[in-house]
Amino acid sequence: MTSGRNTILKRETDMIKKQNRTPEEPEKEPETTQAGISWKSSLMLFLAAFIWGTAFVAQSVGMDYLGPLSFNGARFLMGSAVLAPLVCFNRAKRKREGVKPADNKATVKGGICCGLLLCGASLLQQYGILHTSVGKAGFITTLYIILVPFFGLFLKKRIPGKSWAGAVIAAFGMYLLCMSESLSLGRGDSLVFLCAILFSVHILAVDHFSPKTDGVELSCIQFLTAGVTAVILALIFEKPDIRNFVDGIIPLAYAGILSCGVAYTLQVLGQKGTDPTIASLILSLESTVSVLAGWVVLKQALTGRELAGCALVLCAVILVQLPGKKQGL
Repeated sequence: MTSGRNTILKRETDMIKKQNRTPEEPEKEPETTQAGISWKSSLMLFLAAFIWGTAFVAQSVGMDYLGPLSFNGARFLMGSAVLAPLVCFNRAKRKREGVKPADNKATVKGGICCGLLLCGASLLQQYGILHTSVGKAGFITTLYIILVPFFGLFLKKRIPGKSWAGAVIAAFGMYLLCMSESLSLGRGDSLVFLCAILFSVHILAVDHFSPKTDGVELSCIQFLTAGVTAVILALIFEKPDIRNFVDGIIPLAYAGILSCGVAYTLQVLGQKGTDPTIASLILSLESTVSVLAGWVVLKQALTGRELAGCALVLCAVILVQLPGKKQGL
């Protein structure tokens, strides 16, 4: 949370300096490469992937106490509650310093849209895992790497050739990393594939709304929407017991505060300076980090095939972040 908060405060300071700049003082260009990539944004996206990867154990343990709807509802509401004080602090600070607030209408609209997509994708993934193997679910979910540029074409976004190449390399790397049996489309596979589609749309939705909104407020409303939706569904389809929430408070707190409150906010802030296709590739490191965390923390040895998959994903991420060729004048 500290890194995300410092990033937000720095952005507000830059806005104030921009307002006070004299006409003769030139405005500095953002620290991006010619491919349109901010290294600070890339770092925030990597931290988000790292948190999600290391939170895999906590999320798995939490399912021992709660159903998918109850667990997701509680973690998303916790994430929203963590961000609420920061939203109030930032609004008060902007008011004192006379900084123009973000578009409230766009923030609410974006938060609701992103929250519904996040809720749907997370639930489809969790239910899909109940009916298919983890290897299949991991590979099918990462198809969003390919789907993001595909949907981007419909939104008239130009996709660099190296992004397509990186997407194919990353997808093959995820195949080596996650797959352990022949691929066949069953009930669980279909649910996880729908999850990959929704995650692709979610990434593009964040890319659309984040430049027009405050990142923390967008995340807060997103989690509130996803949490309320999941809780309503849990009350209808599950029988949540308060004792189960108490017993599972540790994995819930980890998933709610870090995975939701910090990681998704880093995603929103990071995507402000990164192409959505490249963002999806960096975020795909979540699976690689989860395997490496299991190897280091849980002493789960990696096979040569899995190590090759990790290497391919890392190569893909490096490929899309290499500076492009300079355009001739």
